[in-house]
Amino acid sequence: MYRIGQEEVDEVAKVLLSKQWMRGGDPAAGHLQEVERFEAEWAETLGVSYVLLMNGGGTAGIVCALAALGIGPGDEVIVPAYTWLATATSVLTVGAIPVLAEVDESLGLDPEDFERKLGPRVKAVIPVHMAGRPANLARILEVAHAHDIKVVEDSCQCDGGSYQGRRTGSWGDAGAFSLNYYKIISCGEGGVLVTNDRELYERAFIFHDPGAGFRRDANQRATPLFVAQQYRASEIMGAIARIQLQRLEGILADLRRHQRRIITELAGQPGLRLAPSNDPEGDCGVVVAWQFDSEDDARTFAAAAPGGYIGIDHGKHVFTNWDALIERRVMHHPAMNPFNFEANQGARADYSPEVCPRTLDLLRRTYFYAIDPDWTEEEVAARIETLAAAGKAVA
Repeated sequence: MYRIGQEEVDEVAKVLLSKQWMRGGDPAAGHLQEVERFEAEWAETLGVSYVLLMNGGGTAGIVCALAALGIGPGDEVIVPAYTWLATATSVLTVGAIPVLAEVDESLGLDPEDFERKLGPRVKAVIPVHMAGRPANLARILEVAHAHDIKVVEDSCQCDGGSYQGRRTGSWGDAGAFSLNYYKIISCGEGGVLVTNDRELYERAFIFHDPGAGFRRDANQRATPLFVAQQYRASEIMGAIARIQLQRLEGILADLRRHQRRIITELAGQPGLRLAPSNDPEGDCGVVVAWQFDSEDDARTFAAAAPGGYIGIDHGKHVFTNWDALIERRVMHHPAMNPFNFEANQGARADYSPEVCPRTLDLLRRTYFYAIDPDWTEEEVAARIETLAAAGKAVA
């Protein structure tokens, strides 16, 4: 979260005083319907038909999307080896098995390795737009459509990003966003699912709200109710999310301005090589990513240019740090562990370092420099000077 102000405070106060804190209130009774208003505004922003705000972060969005698509035991889902671990654990939550694929130099899912990892059990793929950087959706979708693979975009770190002029999250069968504290905009632990598929939306809605049959529009749904989870968002979350959405374009404009200034002024700087981008214009501007010839060079640069991180040090974003998954410690009861399901015997559940060596090599050599939209121009200039000096140290 970058910015928050009195507007969020005022909107939350209205909800508190209304005494209607749960979504689904009756507008005829004066209920504010903050969640539904946010969903309509987010749908307009992305150009999609259906939006579902929920509690539980982007993880909830991915889980609900997979469940709505009917993914479950016996299925495999391709996930990139560089992503927050919840991308993979979401697959386990619905009873399926995540299969790792390499990332390419852009740090997004490598479409060619995705294609190599296809098999008879693969039913879906989750391309991730890491650190505000769009994945190679054109090629990923080409492969997916050729093999009848469902696509769930993980746009949790790319709120407001775009690819070829169209918002990330809106390309696949479904998309998931995060309004978690650490994201571009936030409402605490918010998650968002988007889709253009009415049936998928209805199934996701039911999965996120076991009381969905009591909503005022329940009789308009064709999908029968089923036992499900509880990810329903509160009106307080909706109120905050609406104001944060109003801030989004301004935040992105400032992030991108600072990012592009850094890139432009350091272009041609000896020692610095930008990581390739699948869409520089659609990049959210959250980071500048440089790649080096060796891990030693990356660490030399990082030591001289504080304010960023080397990819391999990015904690639970690196698959070799997914201890619970590697050790197959899933769910609270062994009978509910997807790795133990009869339907999943024979699935490819290998998470050893040898599975994605290229990803580990790239992450050891890539330095991500974090951007703050509220830097002054003088602060940006000073940082460029520091980065230039650090680049000379590895030239």
